[in-house]
Amino acid sequence: MMKRISILTAAILCSLCAGLALRAQHEPTKSDNARFGDPTSTARIYQDYLYGVIKSINSSEMVLDKTQFGVDKPFKLERKTKFIHDGKPSSRDKLKVGDQVWVDAKKDKKSGEMIAKKVVTGVGVVR
Repeated sequence: MMKRISILTAAILCSLCAGLALRAQHEPTKSDNARFGDPTSTARIYQDYLYGVIKSINSSEMVLDKTQFGVDKPFKLERKTKFIHDGKPSSRDKLKVGDQVWVDAKKDKKSGEMIAKKVVTGVGVVR
């Protein structure tokens, strides 16, 4: 009687292990956005940047539309603001209304204004 119970227990354990092994062999789940890949790995360099479309720009300020804030967002441009296009240094003069940009910004502690440290356009590596 004891042998039957131990054999039965062993058979149950083997079937459980086989079931777990079969589950481990299924295909990984596909991303909802498989066409473009995983956005957290593709755009990791821009993860902390703010995205927007230039609505207006002049020598001291740039206003972005279509930002995460849902409203137009002004950014103050300083002499130290760096402009990068396709991974190479650029200038403010090359930006125009309608350009898609990523902005590395900081908030001025006194005035609360957003100051652009780096403005990136095109495709390229940010350093």
